[in-house]
Amino acid sequence: MLRKLYDWTMGLASSRRATWALAGVSFVESSVFPIPPDTLLVPMVIAKKEKAWFYGAICTIASVVGGLLGYTIGALLFTQVAEPILAFYGYADKFASFTERYNDWGVWIVLIAGLTPFPYKVITIASGATGLSLPVFMAASIVARGLRFFVLAALLYWLGPPIRDFIERRLGLVFTLMMLLLVGGFAAVKYLL
Repeated sequence: MLRKLYDWTMGLASSRRATWALAGVSFVESSVFPIPPDTLLVPMVIAKKEKAWFYGAICTIASVVGGLLGYTIGALLFTQVAEPILAFYGYADKFASFTERYNDWGVWIVLIAGLTPFPYKVITIASGATGLSLPVFMAASIVARGLRFFVLAALLYWLGPPIRDFIERRLGLVFTLMMLLLVGGFAAVKYLL
């Protein structure tokens, strides 16, 4: 099953629709989707090494624009949905305290979450919900997402063939590690927020 999924992903990575798929995954991952764009970026750069920087730029731009959607969801839907629930259960004051702490450290939170496997959508939505300054959010998002995707693209550009060989020989291990990172990111959300 993993081999078929890997072969399908590699086929998509070298197809005409690959760039659009990468942009779409990068966009929705920043606001609602749990699968990171790395799952497409890695095979795409391995398949077409000469486009590494272009793919890094696509991931960065689409991810930051998707982050704006997450920010908007947090800003607009929080008031209508979450605030009444917090007030009903007596947590409105606790959220006010959380908002103050979040905004004090917001730039660092966005930078760290944007660079790591931590689910970025949680940070984009929390940033909107707490009213983190939009220019601060945007600047931190551009820096963090740009660093993440361009560093990955650069590593794949320079080390592509050995990485592809490693992935193909140890597909089960790579898949397991990716799932652990994904689950670990969601576990971190539970304990950090």
